[in-house]
Amino acid sequence: MQLTKIENVPNIELLARQVVEGFITGMHKSPFHGFSVEFAEHRLYNKGESTRHIDWKLFAKTEKLFIKRYEEETNLRCYIIIDNSSSMHFPVRNKLNLNSLNKIQFSVIASAALSEILKRQRDAVGLSIYTDKINFFAPAKGSERHRRMLLQRLEDILEQKKTQLTNTYKVLHQVAEKIHKRSLIFLFSDMFQDDKKEEELFEALQHLKYNKHEVVFFHTFDGKLEKDFDFENSPKKFVDVETGEKINLFTENIKENYQISMDNYFNKLKLKCMQYKIDYVPVDINKGFDQILITYLLRRQRFL
Repeated sequence: MQLTKIENVPNIELLARQVVEGFITGMHKSPFHGFSVEFAEHRLYNKGESTRHIDWKLFAKTEKLFIKRYEEETNLRCYIIIDNSSSMHFPVRNKLNLNSLNKIQFSVIASAALSEILKRQRDAVGLSIYTDKINFFAPAKGSERHRRMLLQRLEDILEQKKTQLTNTYKVLHQVAEKIHKRSLIFLFSDMFQDDKKEEELFEALQHLKYNKHEVVFFHTFDGKLEKDFDFENSPKKFVDVETGEKINLFTENIKENYQISMDNYFNKLKLKCMQYKIDYVPVDINKGFDQILITYLLRRQRFL
């Protein structure tokens, strides 16, 4: 397996802002222009309330009393869960470029963009990163300090240091036990999982819905390579990045059967998610971030 070191990593916060600003501009020209992606950081003071949190500097400018909004006043709790197993680092990318991302890079930028919109809407965000175990978990909070800590964690996982297996079904049970208050949960995973554990996997996803959580599964994949199997028809060696298993073949010899198998797998995931009332959103990393952000806005409106 070829491990990678991301060179010249730009600040993911800047990339996230770029994604969000482009999305907001596009929304003004779309059916979604009615959604608000800007929330005030203050609310009007109500007579009889404590004056402790009045913004007196704003009063001096406006002659109106406003209360500063704090973490406990957030509108929504949102958790982002990211599969950081080795398969998510496919295809190999040596640099971070919005026009050419692998699955983990896409998931990181998408998560940072969600964090940016959550900040603007005064919502709280939590984060969990896992492989065959929980590597990181932070509860949902709305403070700027907390958000920046999460951004740093997201940036850290761009560099793959060693082969990492995955154990999604086991980890999701553990994460579910840590989320106590009703939340909107987003899961980024390619879901390349041992098919013998399929039933356990969906039981774990159902566990995430405990306490009336809303769960959205962003099925993250490279449509060209992983779904369409669009490789040049020349002898190639394919290596399982998690097990090291290798196979040599001509792509055209198996392409048709491969595509049928993948279509069946995707349909099975979709139907199972429908059965368990989990929102299934197939996400081709080559098609941009708008679907991620639109899904968030739609689910947020339904959630609140």
